[in-house]
Amino acid sequence: QVQLVESGGGLVQAGGSLRLSCAASGLVFGYYAMGWFRQAPGNEREFVAAIDSNGGRTSSAKGRFTISRDNAKKTVYLQMNSLIPEDTAIYYCAAALSYDALAHRPNYWGQGTQVTVSS
Repeated sequence: QVQLVESGGGLVQAGGSLRLSCAASGLVFGYYAMGWFRQAPGNEREFVAAIDSNGGRTSSAKGRFTISRDNAKKTVYLQMNSLIPEDTAIYYCAAALSYDALAHRPNYWGQGTQVTVSS
């Protein structure tokens, strides 16, 4: 069974930072592109960031957010700086067999971790 387990969410004041982690198991982590998505109440799930299997290619919807990975630890990270209340959402980790596939149909999803940014 493939599992993606997010952690690192919580309550933070506006302007603060958080680093989310997503620990993967049950798959060959180095073969998968990884991504982060988020969903706020009443909104659709939206893309946040993506990284290819070896970390050489990344993308982010926000300049304040940076994605990275440690293949030895089978973990992908999302560093979030200068947080604002609009960043409040459940953040989900996803895995796909190709970088491009992340935007369309990831193979696996985590259960999410809540991020709440207070003003």
